Amino acid sequence: MNNFKELKVWQKSMVLVKEIYCATKDFPKEERFGITSQIQRAAVSIPSNIAEGCGRNSSKELFQFLSIAQGSSYELETQLILAADLNYMPNASFETINNQIQEVQKMLFSFKRTIKAKTNV
Repeated sequence: MNNFKELKVWQKSMVLVKEIYCATKDFPKEERFGITSQIQRAAVSIPSNIAEGCGRNSSKELFQFLSIAQGSSYELETQLILAADLNYMPNASFETINNQIQEVQKMLFSFKRTIKAKTNV
């Protein structure tokens, strides 16, 4: 599966990354190397791992990289909750982005389930 750009989960996770970068640009400057950086890296990790998994030679490797992407999505969700609790972002932005994260998580779960059913990973 080399054409990761056609995957809806990759496309939605790329939109999520852009939303994260827009939301974090207004975080406090002193957090630039703290939570801002962590949130951005976790977000970028999601589509990056989907793409890397698609470039691998087996379904087992793809499954593993999708699992890493899924883990990054939960890391991102946790960090976003913390940022919202610290009032670094408006509640409306948090809700919108959190919904996007949950949608990507569901898509990753479904994609992994499909791979597992087809290949007995």
